[in-house]
Amino acid sequence: MFERFAPDARTVVVQVQEHARRLGHNFVGCEHLLLAIVSTDQPASAVLREHGVTPQHVEDEIARQVGPGVGSRLFGTLNRDALASIGIDLDTVRAKIEESFGPEALARADRAVHRESSPSRLNPRRAVPPGLVPHWRRRRRAGRAVLTAPAPTPTGRRQTPGARPTGHIPFTPRAKESLANAVREAQARHDNHIGIEHLALGLLSVNGGPVRSVLSALDASAPALRAAIVARYRKAS
Repeated sequence: MFERFAPDARTVVVQVQEHARRLGHNFVGCEHLLLAIVSTDQPASAVLREHGVTPQHVEDEIARQVGPGVGSRLFGTLNRDALASIGIDLDTVRAKIEESFGPEALARADRAVHRESSPSRLNPRRAVPPGLVPHWRRRRRAGRAVLTAPAPTPTGRRQTPGARPTGHIPFTPRAKESLANAVREAQARHDNHIGIEHLALGLLSVNGGPVRSVLSALDASAPALRAAIVARYRKAS
């Protein structure tokens, strides 16, 4: 499938993992696809931004609705789709918590936990069990201590504190569905490549899930966005 992706579309598929990693999420969901798509300079992305679906707004909604990822001891390792299949809606759980404890209650709790467990709060003289070396410890090189340089991060306003997911990050079932939809969109239009417009249309075809929640929060309609993207490319052809 990926051999048919245009260069810009391939870049988006790579960037979604970087966005997920930057936000501390150990999964790639449709929300990360949306963030990567609206961050490009393609016509489909411009249409989304013209309707208020901007990178900043999307990232703000991901932070509000999905949370801070691995930094969150409660939600960081939970698979949204897997829980939904057994009747547990993370958005509903989060809403109930914030109803009782106020907006951003989980984010505030996570920041407090992180501060308490950060390297600056730990006793550097404390013994470390054999084989366990903290990621923050200085390593020795040529008889002197040096600090490892932080890994570069993709563009974005938020950086999850602490360790981030490493290696390949799996796509959620809905994200895979979105990519499959993109292939079908290209086939339906008799295009011999899969571009950003197909990724956007495929994403907007997914029923339910976090993208619909993000769009709803931004007062954007998936059908209206689909129609606007199709019209923009029809006019350009």
